[in-house]
Amino acid sequence: MGPIGILCVQRTLNHGRKSGFYTGIGASMSDLFYCLLSGLGIQIVTDFIEANVSILQVLGSVILIVYAIYMIVHNPVSSLKDDATYEVNWKRDLVTGFLFTLSNPLILFLILPLFARFSFPMPDYHFYHIILGYIFIVAGALLWWYGITYIVDKVRSRFNINSMFTINRIMGTVLLVLSLYGLVMGVWDYLSQHI
Repeated sequence: MGPIGILCVQRTLNHGRKSGFYTGIGASMSDLFYCLLSGLGIQIVTDFIEANVSILQVLGSVILIVYAIYMIVHNPVSSLKDDATYEVNWKRDLVTGFLFTLSNPLILFLILPLFARFSFPMPDYHFYHIILGYIFIVAGALLWWYGITYIVDKVRSRFNINSMFTINRIMGTVLLVLSLYGLVMGVWDYLSQHI
């Protein structure tokens, strides 16, 4: 459960399962994008990430810090509405899920070893083998987000408004600490490479 998992849980708690699941769909689309990049140009992608890893880490951390501060100071009571009147903004949830996951290109360092471990894709594979592989990657990611939002939605009724505010603050604080650590490490790496 990284930052996108925290966002997905928070949206499920505050706005219901659809909002959390659309966020997960956006994250799955970003994962697919990185998988396609990895499969189609592993060396090009790896060289770009390795050359710019500290800058990408700093940029991703700054975006997450802003969101973490928003989570800490924003009172979910102001955005909570009766489920019957609340309309999920699926486009917003989808796009932010995609962008949050896209802002963490370090996921490639998980994807690349997995591709190497399972020898995917190989030059001798047929086109339909590769398409089927990518379909299963997306299906697995969607199943993960479906399961997470299902579980969180089932326990959602046990939370009252004050506990939701507390959970937002705790999740925001955890996200802030992780993001600050990522920012410090990114700046440190950048400075050590250029000084």
